Amino acid sequence: MSNEARIDSLMQRHAGLEAQLHAEETRPAPDASALHKLKCEKLKIKDEIARLSGSIH
Repeated sequence: MSNEARIDSLMQRHAGLEAQLHAEETRPAPDASALHKLKCEKLKIKDEIARLSGSIH
């Protein structure tokens, strides 16, 4: 898989996590543990995207 394809895949996953995060945050009683897990996963993906983006240029 090329870096561009991997970045596209990670961006889609990042967007999915953002949607899950929003859904959890807007629940009447958000689960703090779930929010933390989603935020950590989203940050890892963001870091991976940045790392891969740097290797393209």
